[in-house]
Amino acid sequence: MKGRVLICAGSDSGGGAGIQADIKAVTAMGGFAMTAITALTAQNTVGVHGVVGVEPWFIRRQMRVVLDDLGADAIKTGMLADSATIEAVCAELPRDVPLVADPVMVAKGGHRLLDPSATETLKRVLLPFCTVLTPNLPEAEVLSGMTIRTEDDMHRAAEVMLTLGVPAVLLKGGHLDGERLVDLLATPDGTTRWEDARVATRHTHGTGCTLASSIAAGLAQGMALEAAVARARRYVRAAMLSAPGYGAGHGPLDHTVTLDPARL
Repeated sequence: MKGRVLICAGSDSGGGAGIQADIKAVTAMGGFAMTAITALTAQNTVGVHGVVGVEPWFIRRQMRVVLDDLGADAIKTGMLADSATIEAVCAELPRDVPLVADPVMVAKGGHRLLDPSATETLKRVLLPFCTVLTPNLPEAEVLSGMTIRTEDDMHRAAEVMLTLGVPAVLLKGGHLDGERLVDLLATPDGTTRWEDARVATRHTHGTGCTLASSIAAGLAQGMALEAAVARARRYVRAAMLSAPGYGAGHGPLDHTVTLDPARL
């Protein structure tokens, strides 16, 4: 086991996304996951049926006791539901630890997970801490103020988001139409492009959480950002291809795809 990752995010009672997916992904990458839970959701593969926030002071307490005792080699943020939560998390973030920020705004079923009034707080308070920002296209449209319909739009939106003060943006292209899927890792030094055949499946719940946490595990293990992203993408694809098929809606991935219990 190598690499301590502190995850600040919401809980998914269905186990496919949120803190549950984060812990599974970091563990599958050989890292050690720690958590500061920001919200509880009553959630399954069909949708989000209720959200209860955690008091900001207690979010800070969770982070502080973990960092004081165990430390962290990387931090990943996910669902930060409102301005008070964002400010609480950022009050405890160390400046010298890599941060992967997944700007969770809307659940796959359409439930809003970030108060619209908190978008400017996210930009102003959280983004300056980021090592890499990992938006999907709807999130990128909000953050960039652009409509994104083509790969060229993706490139332009990534450039706009770099002006928000983040050193790298991983823009995920899964929401574009077509049989091919493109992701872009943009930095001031240039852009790395990945293209794959789209996996024909409805079992995509938690892909964003899983990808971001896998990247955080790589950074915690000393990997360069591009290498960490490439490994995380391979892991998410493998986990999608071996998804167990649970649930009536967007089902979970197989986070254990890296593990072989028969070897125990």
